[in-house]
Amino acid sequence: MFKDFRSDTVTQATPEMRKAMMEAEVGDDILGEDPTVKKLEALSAAMFGKEAALLTVSGTMANQIAIMALTQLGDEIILGEETHMYNLEVGALAALSCVQARPIPSRMGRFDTSDVKKAIRPRGIQAPISRVLCLENTYDLNRGYPLPPEYQTEIAQLARNNSMSVYLDGARIFNAAEALKCDLKELAKDVDALQFCLTKGLAAPFGSMLLGSQDFIDKARWIKQRIGGGMRQAGHMAAAGIVALETMRDRLHEDHANALRLANALAAIDERLVTINQVKTNVVQIDFEQLGKESGFITEALLKQQIKVKPIGPYACRMITHWGITAEDVDYAAAAIQKVLK
Repeated sequence: MFKDFRSDTVTQATPEMRKAMMEAEVGDDILGEDPTVKKLEALSAAMFGKEAALLTVSGTMANQIAIMALTQLGDEIILGEETHMYNLEVGALAALSCVQARPIPSRMGRFDTSDVKKAIRPRGIQAPISRVLCLENTYDLNRGYPLPPEYQTEIAQLARNNSMSVYLDGARIFNAAEALKCDLKELAKDVDALQFCLTKGLAAPFGSMLLGSQDFIDKARWIKQRIGGGMRQAGHMAAAGIVALETMRDRLHEDHANALRLANALAAIDERLVTINQVKTNVVQIDFEQLGKESGFITEALLKQQIKVKPIGPYACRMITHWGITAEDVDYAAAAIQKVLK
């Protein structure tokens, strides 16, 4: 059986999730009549201290709905060079939201305030309007940097001083909260809207939640319907999300411990493979360049050892720990990598 380290999206639903899905009370969600969806949305909003929430198909859908709701055609949004919204959403910012993206660099996931200030457009007849500052927490799906609330407060205030909204892609925000040992509301308080994925560290089989003010969610629900995101008896899927929120958060520390265990094992093989102090959550990036190995070779060789990893560049791979990956699996993977390198 393969040990799949490519992503925490490859998880299988827990037995409790499967039972809840089978027994869920459902209704027509488009008509606002699905009680299980309503329960999931209310639970999510309360957990993050927001007025309302909306169940969407995916993090990408939630991100694009949010940008459409917060901008006008031709506006500009500021976001990080490594962000999912900029790199892995099929150009949807341009194709669907019709906005211009202005990427800026980050250092360990953090923007320098001077870079943000430079990116904000002065109002003028020839310039687009800088409308939204987009944050991501954890930052960089190939690094998983948790960003503390005090940083978000500072950068969000800068945006608001320039009449901009603040949006947070919190796909792995539960991992950030675990790493920082802080409350979810602390990570949400300084943003106008955010989304989080039920399908990553929480191991649910479906969905992402979009959160914000009631007015924002009302508009978002309308946009969701416009782009084909309306669902009928979605309670079967929402039921798994409820179980995920109620039962899976408390075990995330296991994933973080396993990621660090993996990083230390790789460093023991060759310290050039990983930068241990950059492993903050459940993501481990491995660099084979100084060892003269291409990621394609590594990926194929590990498949023969029943291990799946994700190539993220000519010489780099990513491994993510999650529900279903044990400490024994981590040790086996490290030994397999050592064998391949030899």
